[in-house]
Amino acid sequence: MPVAFIIDSSYFIAAFLFIYGLKQMSSPRSARAGIVLAGVGMVIAVLASFLYSLDVRPEARPMLQTNMLLALVALSLGLGWAWWSGKKVAMTAMPQMVALYNGMGGGAAAAIAAIELSGYQTHGSISLLLAVLGGLIGAVSLSGSLIAWAKLDGRINKTLRMTGLQLINSSLLLVLGSLAIYIVWQGGQVPQWLFLAFFALALLYGVMMTMPIGGADMPVVISLYNAFTGLAVGFEGYVLNNPALMIAGMVVGSAGTMLTLLMAKAMNRSVRNVLFSNFGAASSDETQTISGSLKPIEASDAAINMRYAGKVIIAPGYGLAVAQAQHKLFEFVELLQDAGVEVKFAIHPVAGRMPGHMNVLLAEAGVPYDLIFDMEEINSEFKEADVAIVIGANDTVNPSARSNKSSPIYGMPVLNVDQARQVYVIKRGQGKGYSGVENELFFADNCQLIYGDAQKVLAAMLQAVKNLESN
Repeated sequence: MPVAFIIDSSYFIAAFLFIYGLKQMSSPRSARAGIVLAGVGMVIAVLASFLYSLDVRPEARPMLQTNMLLALVALSLGLGWAWWSGKKVAMTAMPQMVALYNGMGGGAAAAIAAIELSGYQTHGSISLLLAVLGGLIGAVSLSGSLIAWAKLDGRINKTLRMTGLQLINSSLLLVLGSLAIYIVWQGGQVPQWLFLAFFALALLYGVMMTMPIGGADMPVVISLYNAFTGLAVGFEGYVLNNPALMIAGMVVGSAGTMLTLLMAKAMNRSVRNVLFSNFGAASSDETQTISGSLKPIEASDAAINMRYAGKVIIAPGYGLAVAQAQHKLFEFVELLQDAGVEVKFAIHPVAGRMPGHMNVLLAEAGVPYDLIFDMEEINSEFKEADVAIVIGANDTVNPSARSNKSSPIYGMPVLNVDQARQVYVIKRGQGKGYSGVENELFFADNCQLIYGDAQKVLAAMLQAVKNLESN
């Protein structure tokens, strides 16, 4: 059987597994199987790539075999590091790991482009254009994802604020576009320093694009860079004439683009804001006067009230992940269910620090999928709930997004927790959300605050119900 036929067939199977695996990832129930299928597809694609060494002229085999040996060493190092870091990472650190891996994909695409461009000879104009675009997008994704990782990991705590930032970023993008056009116009025959300048500016643009972005906007940023990496990989797959890379890149790029649009819509932002660093630029000096007062309540009292409720809806946020309280929360939920209370989870699209962050967190704690609902599915049920409890969320439950046209978050879809008969909010202190806007919910007549770390508060609530049941 010809080696070329085996390679092409392997790529076809790998492409099918990529696409079907991604489809399976659309549901929490089948997501694990989808990840396995896509992983098997990647293994097949990698193995098929090594078969190229058997389908070359005899005089070219020694050099190719040396390159394959180097590739095997790199592959082994990458697999070892990925396995170790994947086993070690805590669930709360999953967003930064996703950002880091995404950056590595963009960096790999940029590296391929750099090699192809530096040794450019006989590629057609389309291949040259795609190599340049892939290098540009991959470099932006690399540096931007690394900044996102550093922000999520707490290594960078400040956001960049400066006058004329949009103008600077727009100018950078204009220069990059001009360089890309010049390189293609010259057929790739340009000095090496120009290639270096091109990639350096692309890396700089990724940094400048991401530095102003706050933590609450990271779900959109991660989705955007995921799309960038997919596009870059797809372009470089065309340059290398590698069908598996092309298909995988286009699938990831299209899925990432759709997810970016959905995340941006969920935050009432445009993709243009993402590209030109308008995220987090809303003024935090809102002067709206909110009537009412903050009303604290003890964790034990809130727990007993929930024990006698008919229906409870839980709205988790990033604070749940920070406190690593998901297991304690599910233990409390099971106790309520044993007492006959109907319990559901309401997930905002941008809750947490990456798309699906809360879903992953709750699944890791063993929460059944049929208890977890997206915002569109459950928002109408809050008015039927006896109790809504907010854990570590802020902007995503702020009613001013619906009613206050002067608010920076006006128009952003939020969970209707304020419509429940009673609302409890677990929060560390009296701080505002990332938008800098005071939350009207906290001052509502039907809302009471439980101050403290979510892990400790839920432990106290759990103990209170257990004590009640034992009496």
